[in-house]
Amino acid sequence: MWSIKNYRLGFDPWGLGLFLLLMLPNLLWFAFPAPDDVLRAQSVTPLADAIAQAFQITLAAALCGVVNGTRSAPAKRRWAAGVLLCAALYFAGWAAYYAGIAGPGVILTLCLAPCGAFLVFALARKNAPALLAAGGFAICHLIFSVVNFIL
Repeated sequence: MWSIKNYRLGFDPWGLGLFLLLMLPNLLWFAFPAPDDVLRAQSVTPLADAIAQAFQITLAAALCGVVNGTRSAPAKRRWAAGVLLCAALYFAGWAAYYAGIAGPGVILTLCLAPCGAFLVFALARKNAPALLAAGGFAICHLIFSVVNFIL
C-alpha cells in the first residue's frame, strides 16, 4: 500500500497551499504582537524546538515535493473535511488568543490543530514521509507548548 516505489518527486500545490495557509497566522503574529502575548516568552525547551524546526522543514518539503502515485481523488475528498476542521480550529484559536484568551485550551488548540491538519492531509495523500515528519513535529510542538505554557 505505501511502498517506496509508489513515491516520486513532484509538486503538490495543495500541500504548499496548506502549509502557507497554516503559516499565515504565525507571520501575522510576528508582525503584529497580540495583547498579553505569552507566546513571546523565552523557550525552556531549546532541544525540542530545534528538533521541531527540523521536522517542520522536512514536513514542508514532503508536503510540497513528494507524491504518492497510488492516491485517488475520492480518498483525498473524504479527508478534506478533517483538514478544514483542523484549520478552522486553528484560526479560531488565534482569534481567541488575539482576544486576550491564552489559557491551556487555546494554547493546545494553537499547538494541535495545525498538526492535525498536516497529519490528516498526509494520510489523505498517502504521503508517508510527510506523515512521519508531521508526527515528529506534533510531538516536539506538544512538548514545547506544555512545558513552556501549561506546566
